[in-house]
Amino acid sequence: MHTPDPAQRLLAGPPLDGNPERLDAHLTRLGALPSADNHLDLISSLEASGLLGRGGAGFPVGRKWRALAERKSGTAVVVVNGAEGEPASAKDRILMAHRPHLVVDGANLAAEAVGADEIIFYVGREHAAAVAAMGRAIDERRPEVRQAMRLVTAPVGYVAGEASAAVHYLNSGDARPTTTPPRVSSSGVHGRPTLLQNVESLAYAALIARFGDRWYRSAGRLDSRGTALITVSGAARQPGVMEVELGTTIGEIAAAAGTTAPRVQAVVLGGYFGTWARVDDAWGLPLDPDAMKPKGLTFGCGIVGLLPTELCGVSATAEIMAFMAKESAGQCGPCVFGLRAIGAADSRARRVPASGRRDAADGQRAGGLRRRVHPPCPDGPLFHHRVTGRGCVGWKPGCAWTGSVAMATACAGTSCPKSSTWMSGATRSSIRDQSTEGCCTQPSGPSTAAR
Repeated sequence: MHTPDPAQRLLAGPPLDGNPERLDAHLTRLGALPSADNHLDLISSLEASGLLGRGGAGFPVGRKWRALAERKSGTAVVVVNGAEGEPASAKDRILMAHRPHLVVDGANLAAEAVGADEIIFYVGREHAAAVAAMGRAIDERRPEVRQAMRLVTAPVGYVAGEASAAVHYLNSGDARPTTTPPRVSSSGVHGRPTLLQNVESLAYAALIARFGDRWYRSAGRLDSRGTALITVSGAARQPGVMEVELGTTIGEIAAAAGTTAPRVQAVVLGGYFGTWARVDDAWGLPLDPDAMKPKGLTFGCGIVGLLPTELCGVSATAEIMAFMAKESAGQCGPCVFGLRAIGAADSRARRVPASGRRDAADGQRAGGLRRRVHPPCPDGPLFHHRVTGRGCVGWKPGCAWTGSVAMATACAGTSCPKSSTWMSGATRSSIRDQSTEGCCTQPSGPSTAAR
């Protein structure tokens, strides 16, 4: 068992503003993957670690692998999910672009553990650096990996990374979700049992295989153990990706990104599929899936969007809803028409009429529509309309909005500026290497890995 140190972190290694880590450097830094005569031992270690999936749903990784490994028939396929269609997220593309062999390690382990004979790397085509790095890494590893490996570029689209949508695309070229059952775990790629796992989850599995479940559990302040990659955007002087110990507070993360509470009026947690939180409520909140759930908040794919005080929360929500309406899979009425109607209501809400009063009925209609939209439609952002205390999350004196019954976003005044894609724009800025001080060795605060 290794003592946690910064060199064992997910994004440790060469500077993240350079080329991808090559295989020889990767092996020198971390060593070869340990051989396992019984791959169920690795699954047991993953279960003991408490590692949760990092694609958004947070399902326990070990339990997912065991269910597939103990199936009664069929040869499995592993799909490595690096589509990352969430506009506010940059973590997966950074990991693939700079530490591709860690992802290949995890995929190899998964394939061995569940008895797969094929690994498909499903990478968003818009992430050019990640596609190139993963392609080179796969070529470097072909001689040693016994499974067939291939790289497929995922189409641009929010729903393209959803499990059934990814399998649908691999089977027929149509990246839209399909109905369940059957689940992809029983009938996925070409009707075969399929393990679809996010790239960050696989990379952590590769580290746990080397250093053990106790190593992973040595980080984490509350019930959720380990560390996680998060993307910080908005009112941050240093936006980007960082690795933090689970349980680190939003305030500590914001400080590491170079901002303070007075510069922020509200926080989006979990991404476009997440929820708003008031800045006063969020600042001391631990970023821990178990601690967030009772408060109606979600960890999601690790998004912390800090809404600047000078921008309009209603406008920000309107942009999110317009995006989600555009990205709808178009397969059910409530999603096709409901998201569009909510987006239109939000757009009207940010335009103050001459009377200086908005129509509260728009907020009530949005709240009613929220109850009628169901997964697999992209309905997560509808929770931006949740009532949170009295009035809006970022209510300002003199605000003309009267629809706080259903609208729980930061409210716009009569001359409030638009939000100008404040989340997605920040995450697509240049990434540069920062301190490699580890959260495992400095548990009092977050560790910064890449911005």
